[in-house]
Amino acid sequence: GSVEKITETQMNKDQITNPLEAIRGRVPGLTIQRGTNGPAALDAVRLRGTTSLTSGNDPLIIVDGVFGDLSMLTSIYPTDIESFTILKDASETAQYGSRGASGVIEITTKKGMSGKTQVSYNGIFGISTVYKNLKMLSADDFRRVASERGISILDKGNNTDFQKEIEQTGLQQNHHIAFYGGSNESSYRVSLGFMDRQGVILNEDMKNFTSNMNMTQKIFDGFLNCELGMFGSIQKNHNLVDLQKTFYSAATFNPTYPNHKDPDSGSWDGITTASQITNPLAWMEVQDHDATSHISTHARLKFNLMDELKLVLFGAYTYNIVENSQYLPTSVWAHGQAYKGTKKMESLLGNMMLTYKKGWKKHYFDALALAELQKETYTGFYTTVTNFNTDKFGYHNLQAGALRPWEGTNSYYEQPHLASFMGRFNYTYADRYSLTMTARTDASSKFGANHKWGFFPSVSAAWVISEEKFMKRLPVIDNLKFRIGYGLAGNQSGIDSYTTLSLVKPNGVIPVGNSAAVSLGDLRNTNPDVKWEVKHTFNTGIDLAMFGNRLLLSANYYNSKTTDMLYLYNVSVPPFTYNTLLANIGSMRNSGLEIAIGITPLKTQDME
Repeated sequence: GSVEKITETQMNKDQITNPLEAIRGRVPGLTIQRGTNGPAALDAVRLRGTTSLTSGNDPLIIVDGVFGDLSMLTSIYPTDIESFTILKDASETAQYGSRGASGVIEITTKKGMSGKTQVSYNGIFGISTVYKNLKMLSADDFRRVASERGISILDKGNNTDFQKEIEQTGLQQNHHIAFYGGSNESSYRVSLGFMDRQGVILNEDMKNFTSNMNMTQKIFDGFLNCELGMFGSIQKNHNLVDLQKTFYSAATFNPTYPNHKDPDSGSWDGITTASQITNPLAWMEVQDHDATSHISTHARLKFNLMDELKLVLFGAYTYNIVENSQYLPTSVWAHGQAYKGTKKMESLLGNMMLTYKKGWKKHYFDALALAELQKETYTGFYTTVTNFNTDKFGYHNLQAGALRPWEGTNSYYEQPHLASFMGRFNYTYADRYSLTMTARTDASSKFGANHKWGFFPSVSAAWVISEEKFMKRLPVIDNLKFRIGYGLAGNQSGIDSYTTLSLVKPNGVIPVGNSAAVSLGDLRNTNPDVKWEVKHTFNTGIDLAMFGNRLLLSANYYNSKTTDMLYLYNVSVPPFTYNTLLANIGSMRNSGLEIAIGITPLKTQDME
């Protein structure tokens, strides 16, 4: 299959906030886009493009066996990472079932090693500034052009560049310390990290505290290998709100206005005739904070039943909570508005894996059987209030807002389940020919009773051509390998937990006699026949190494087709209650060619 592995020596070394930035530009077919909603945010991560309209397109993130999404990456300090392994095609991602439909990025963190306790520290300090601004008229030029063209303007006698007024020099610093050591029977590693990022705009910053701990222990003369691990983080962000209006206002606001509040009214001067232009310095007083706390723990028990037979038990627990707080002052929002919300996620994962490996003469094969269960719980609530008499309370006292809109308060609860079984067989002959066959079945609680189970097989083969006798006549070729594979992968990550069930929701408050009651209505159109979205992927590639591995070439062609696509389609009303319906209709094709070239012009014992 198509697999890429990036070790620590190959990672990017610049100031990295999100771990995936360490492999940006290093993996063919992997696209990483920086986000616009914070110094540490990623806008999108795609492996071989977009393959679904509704379901998730982000790859599965796995850290030391713990499953997660892109948000889990904030809990990993980049220096703690030993390697990335990127799985692209269905023959490789089949082992992770539906969760790996959009590809898989496996992250392995550093572990302890035999020897005395060692301590390592690294720190980075830097600054960031605005490279270029829009060229706008200064106040003097504004007055001159208005006078030349006979345009009447409101001149407040100042000369303010509002683009520069909202900017700052952003200070950045990273600190990381690790303790590690061990013996032949056990090892440990503990690390602490801190990141501090100031944006180039006032009141935009991020602070992230991370921790990673792991321990390994051999018991009963190596019969049992035990591994325990835990990683977590606390990240706090101060975000900008309404970027378009903020930067548009900074560029177009009247430069004759002052860069301070009116001393008489105590408020920012505004322009009442422009609905989309607000004093940009007023937007700098917006309070928009979020705090994310994440913790993941895992345990792995490996029983060495025989030299060829191993039993592995793995369990993981993940807890994530996000607290959002926002206050829009009266200078940018009529009468002010405050918002408080909390989102929680818990995940329990357990699997049992039995492996058997055997070699005989030129034949080698290994077999794997896996059973897995996962339960996730999502809960949350939020409240919005408006009509503030003063901005002094911010979002710290919601009672200061006189009105609570009906749509401004809500809570939710979801608990999806996933059960999986998998079998895999791999056969290799003479280190030249290999064949891998995988069969996996997943059951998701998100689908109806008749479509909960999906079956996703895959097959792949490889031929190491350089091991053939006729290739010995070409000593410049160190390795030449041909690969081909085909497989299916299901996708269900982009739909709600109870899509196929008939649900009701509160519609509003109505009078019943002398008291008030809440009316209920259908939540959405129901489709009990919704089933798995399936991606069929064909992949073929070739790997070439020449001149003592100084020249490396890898080329891959892939062609995937997504069928039974999950999408919200427009329907008529009546007979339906609402004008959209989730259904399996349509297909999407995605194909491409990936080429990677590596050159090592100088290769010595001390330098490469």
